[in-house]
Order: sequence, then C-alpha cells, then structure tokens
Amino acid sequence: MATTQVIDATIFASSHPDIAKRTSVSGVIISSVMLLVGILAFASTFQLEDKSSTVSMALMVLGTGLFLMGIFRFFWKSKEVVYLPTGSVAKEQSIFFDLKHMDSLTNIVNSGSFSTNSAIKSESSGNIRMDVILSEDKKFAAVQLFQFVPYNYQPITSVQYFTNDGASAVVAFLSKSKQG
Repeated sequence: MATTQVIDATIFASSHPDIAKRTSVSGVIISSVMLLVGILAFASTFQLEDKSSTVSMALMVLGTGLFLMGIFRFFWKSKEVVYLPTGSVAKEQSIFFDLKHMDSLTNIVNSGSFSTNSAIKSESSGNIRMDVILSEDKKFAAVQLFQFVPYNYQPITSVQYFTNDGASAVVAFLSKSKQG
C-alpha cells in the first residue's frame, strides 16, 4: 500500500521555470468579437419598431448570451500554458485508472519509466487520477497521481517533470493506455 505523504503543490498550481502562462492573442480576439457581436445584437433590439416581436426577443437573448460568453472567455479562457524552450502550447488533462493499478502507476511515475508494454488501461472514471500537462510538440510533460479518498482526490506522488525523450515516453504510454 502507498504511504501517506504531505505534498504541497498540485500539478496545475506548481511552477516550473520552463512553463509560463501567457495571454492567448487568438483567445482575446475571439472573446472581443463575441462581446462586440453580443452588444450589437442587444442594441439592435432598440432599433426595431415592434419591441415585443419574436425577432426582438431572439436578438436580445442572442446578444445577452454572446456578451456573457465573451466575458467568460475573456477572463477565464484567454490564458494558455506555454513550454518556453520550444514555444509550444501545453494542454492540461486528467486521466482516470482503476484502484488496482495504484502501485504500478506510482512506481512508473516516480521512476519515470513509462513503457508502452504496460497492460494498464485508462477508464472513464476511477479512484486513481493522473493529472498531466503535455506540450503539443511532445518535448515536455508534467505528471502527478491522485487517489480518491472520500469527497476529494489526495496527491500520492509529487509533480514529476519530463523533457524530450522522457516526455515522448509519457505521451506513448498515455496513448497506449487509452486504446482498447
């Protein structure tokens, strides 16, 4: 069984010198367009002669919806995680496994020996959660394991960072575990 340990940082809250959060230019542009179209759609309802018509109500709902989605995207979705040495955008994800794989996964993560020969398969949900940050160019990976203890997931490994071949091995392991 795994030993209990105190782990201060989780993968999405920890910092690494080669990882930075930056503002996504495309995210800001999309959010701005949504805000502008939403405002224009809402304002156009005041130009209609029959303010109680179906078209007027539809424009009002559309304008309000686009405006709110634009605000949400602007404040919460306009940042992206970037692996600085290559400039590659990194994506965050969580993969779930059955509890029977806990010891194997803990050994794999702590040793960094991700193998495609492993028979470990991921699940749609499970008691073991692997949080991963992967760069699109497969040159950087950060991995951490959690176990579900009633009401929340508790970390069972510290955050492990892998670059170059180590990161490629993580990607290969994850793609193999999702097959089947």
